[in-house]
Amino acid sequence: MIPMVLSFGFSFTRYNILDKPVFIGLDNYINMLTQDDKFWKSFGVTLYYAFFSVPLRLIMALAVAMLLVKNTKLSGFYRAIYYLPSIIGSSVAVAILWKRLFASDGVLNALLAFVGLPSDTAWLGNSSTAIWTLIVLAIWQFGSSMLIFLSGLKQIPVSLYESATIDGANGIRSFFSITLPMLTPTIFFNLINQIINGFMAFTQSYIITQGKPRDTTLFYTVYMYQNSFTYSKLGYGCAIAWFMVIFVGFITLVLFKTQNKWVYYESEKR
Repeated sequence: MIPMVLSFGFSFTRYNILDKPVFIGLDNYINMLTQDDKFWKSFGVTLYYAFFSVPLRLIMALAVAMLLVKNTKLSGFYRAIYYLPSIIGSSVAVAILWKRLFASDGVLNALLAFVGLPSDTAWLGNSSTAIWTLIVLAIWQFGSSMLIFLSGLKQIPVSLYESATIDGANGIRSFFSITLPMLTPTIFFNLINQIINGFMAFTQSYIITQGKPRDTTLFYTVYMYQNSFTYSKLGYGCAIAWFMVIFVGFITLVLFKTQNKWVYYESEKR
């Protein structure tokens, strides 16, 4: 709590770490919202990243969870393999490997050349593809959400599926009529977590692309870091951080307030 309180206080100051903080009121927030184009650029990039990476990661996690929900001799092995990227995916080592994979002379272009496809794409140097290399990395890290979905799937009573089968429902109908409604609390939990993770993403942009080309992969957290430590504007960096805290808090509040419209809790009478 103390670091949070201090950062909130610093957000109202001009502070470069070396000198004493000088109180400037709301100047940091006013400059950030009205004069800093790069702030809005990084905010837009992060919104785009979260908008695509969060739902795609959840879809992938649910799809794999449904494949692994039945217990077999190798279930534990497969779950561990699919969960592994969630542990190592945000590491610097994986970021460096990912950068090498999508480099102009990297593994991906080598594979494309091997099968006779165009292999001269600069994946990390192209404004339209660079952000998607980071989104794909985020999707790959679906393991934690998958395990949570697995837990949710195992809580659905088998009798519901048996009754649906007797009534003539096929697999697709059972999925939309039983699985999804019963899984909505789990989806809601995963959604909140992944939205927060999406806006907290840092290593991908900082290590793989450094925000390039032309700031099209400049994540919000990277811009906050640059201001706080590269430009020695810690007060301004704290203001940037608190704007994101407020924004994510607002999104979370909206989701909690609207959950009764789509989240089904078995213990409640809807």
